[in-house]
Amino acid sequence: MENIKIGVLDQSVVRHENNVREAILETIETAKLAEQLGYSRFWISEHHNSTFIAGSTPEVLMVKLADETSRIRIGSGGIMLPNHSALKVAENFRMLETLFPGRIDLGMGRAPGTDRITSTLLNPSNDFSESSYLRQLEHLQHFFGDTAGTERGFIYATPQSVTTPMQWILSSSGGSSKIAARFGMGLAVAKFINGFVGPDVVETYRKNFKPSAQFETPVAILSIFVICGETEEQALAMRKMQDYILIEFEKGKSGPFPNPEVVKNYRFTAGELERLKYNSGRIISGTQDFVKEQLTKLASDFEVDEIVISTMTDSFESRKRSFELVSEAFNLTNLAA
Repeated sequence: MENIKIGVLDQSVVRHENNVREAILETIETAKLAEQLGYSRFWISEHHNSTFIAGSTPEVLMVKLADETSRIRIGSGGIMLPNHSALKVAENFRMLETLFPGRIDLGMGRAPGTDRITSTLLNPSNDFSESSYLRQLEHLQHFFGDTAGTERGFIYATPQSVTTPMQWILSSSGGSSKIAARFGMGLAVAKFINGFVGPDVVETYRKNFKPSAQFETPVAILSIFVICGETEEQALAMRKMQDYILIEFEKGKSGPFPNPEVVKNYRFTAGELERLKYNSGRIISGTQDFVKEQLTKLASDFEVDEIVISTMTDSFESRKRSFELVSEAFNLTNLAA
């Protein structure tokens, strides 16, 4: 598959001996770099109650990111909708679309992005049910379409931007693919969360898709962890950090970021090695040629023309270089031009 577009998902990770301001400043610099390198979109995540990830309010940070760039699409990957009021989400993203028309993506998910207690504190009315999530999505469409109202009259989500953000549904298990299809939204398949998710999720989405004002035809993208190194040895070293982080997450540890020296000398247990095999579908790592080959195969298998990559390393320099190598491999700068 030729002309694959590549986007970036950034989580504002707070590295060892760094602070939250440095993490956010790195996200801003990464967005600027992504635009220079020809990446198609730059999404940021929503996480709570974590010392590991500083990104808790994508709708706020997106203002800065869009202002510091001029072409690349800026979006949420995603807004965890049950944590919020649908009206407030509509107003936040209408304001973003007013400030930066035609460049805003509203990616949404139903997972809390945190633990259950924190999610309840974020939105005390959250009952964690699918019916409530669907109702929020329905309300959102009315707010964006200026068709919301009660017996006392219309309720407008202001400002009433001329355009509305592109809406995407995030799906890691496939259950949300029919929801994306039902509302005529884009589908973002989160393979970086579930390495076993397969092309059938996209097939289900396409089969059930109903055209909307935003998308006349189904549009799907795929997201995955990617680590690209100059050499195989370098790629393996960076991959070990990513593997270690995922193992720690599975143990319920959400921070702080591990000491690189500790990880370098760490020996995985037999049980942890089994988990690494289990998680292998979530990550692509290696040299430039191998990463290009694997991403191209993924795009072909899932029949998508865009992949969004997330890269965690122990230094900003190695992370930047990974993005540069992927950009070179896919000729993104010329493709964007």
